Amino acid sequence: MRFLMLMIPAVYQPGAKVDETSRAGIPDPGKVAAMMKLNEELNAAGALIALDGLHPLSRGARIGFKGGKPFTDGPFAQSKEVIGGYWIIRCASVAEALAWARRVPADDGDVIEVRRIQEMDDFCAQSAMLSARSVTPEMIGQGLGAPPAPVGRGGVGSRTCLAPSSM
Repeated sequence: MRFLMLMIPAVYQPGAKVDETSRAGIPDPGKVAAMMKLNEELNAAGALIALDGLHPLSRGARIGFKGGKPFTDGPFAQSKEVIGGYWIIRCASVAEALAWARRVPADDGDVIEVRRIQEMDDFCAQSAMLSARSVTPEMIGQGLGAPPAPVGRGGVGSRTCLAPSSM
């Protein structure tokens, strides 16, 4: 299973006291060293797929949608719960992903959000379940519907998929 771990630094959260160093996005060297150590451990364990830190809010923008039309907001001085960086990791279980998240060298008020990444097989299994409910054996016999896709090992464009797993 793949998981996304999002770092939401306290400095980007409402009511945070922000100094010029934090506002400029310059991390503390000791903090960088501690984070690099965790990243090396994730890599050595074979769990690390990708990671990146993000520039501060002053260098970003958001594209919002209202009435079906996009609008741009930003760059901004502050916003609510902004992501400072992320990791994509591969773990055998939710518990393993949470164990990695607990090891992040975070400051007071920082938040690490852990979310399971949806795989193509998750959608394939959902489609198969919906098909199984909506197509009756009588319809199949009359040529009015296709049988649901079998559950098994498949890929993009195939009629088979993996059974769904849960988080």
